[in-house]
Amino acid sequence: MDTPPLSGSESDSDDSLVTDRELQDAFSRGLLKPGLNVVLEGPKRAVNDVNGLKQCLAEFKRDLEWVERLDVTLGPVPDISGPVPTPQNKDQKAVNPEDDFQREMSFYRQAQAAVLAALPRLHQLKVPTKRPTDYFAEMAKSDQQMQKIRQKLQTKQAAMEKSEKAKQLRALRKYGKKVQTEVLQKRHQEKSHMMNAIKKYQKGFSDKLDFLEGDQKPVARSAKAGAKGQQMKKGPNAKRRYKNQKFGFGGKKKGSKWNSRESFDDVSSFRAKTAHGKGLKRPGKKGSNKRPGKQRREKMKNRNR
Repeated sequence: MDTPPLSGSESDSDDSLVTDRELQDAFSRGLLKPGLNVVLEGPKRAVNDVNGLKQCLAEFKRDLEWVERLDVTLGPVPDISGPVPTPQNKDQKAVNPEDDFQREMSFYRQAQAAVLAALPRLHQLKVPTKRPTDYFAEMAKSDQQMQKIRQKLQTKQAAMEKSEKAKQLRALRKYGKKVQTEVLQKRHQEKSHMMNAIKKYQKGFSDKLDFLEGDQKPVARSAKAGAKGQQMKKGPNAKRRYKNQKFGFGGKKKGSKWNSRESFDDVSSFRAKTAHGKGLKRPGKKGSNKRPGKQRREKMKNRNR
């Protein structure tokens, strides 16, 4: 009876068992040590196959002119600020690969030396080294791509202009609010100043009506003191003068209408007819206000019906 073929999982398990047995045998013989175990087949040797390298070089090397190759092999340009290099100090002036600045400067000086050596040779061969004034180079990107880039730049610029306008509007609103606040404060000050001037005028502290014009400026303290002194020198204030005009100038008030000997003896203004009711009467004045009688009123009512 033939045995059925083993599946992939069973064959893998058998291979793992074999390897596990080999590892157990190596461990029992003391060939394994604790840690990572790597099987080495002896030390690796670096092979410098010069003949093989030359053969590879000969295979891809092509005999072309220098104009086609443009290869220049030479050392860096000597440093102008430093001393002239000599065979004694050449090793001392070697480039330190750990110094980034010194390494990059060596690359730059070597490229500079290559340019100084290659340009004269190109001029001798009459090869142009500068771009002509009417040089036209085709764009690497298509017109459609450039249109997309242009639209994107225009959109970005429009957004920036919009934000700038918004900033300016905000600044103008702040400035407008500031101006409006200053105007309101000025109006409030003018109103309070006018109210104070009106109160002073009502109380008689001032007789000027300049505050009604609306352009009166606040007077300084020294000016107020001077105006008050002038007011005291002039005489009574407006309030006192008004009361004097209305009620008199002081003195005795009681019994001012009593008769005196002179007024009793003065009969020049006496009229007998007027005194006893026998004077001339105004015609029609008494009858105009007389009410008609009852019968007459009834007749008037019947007549109106």
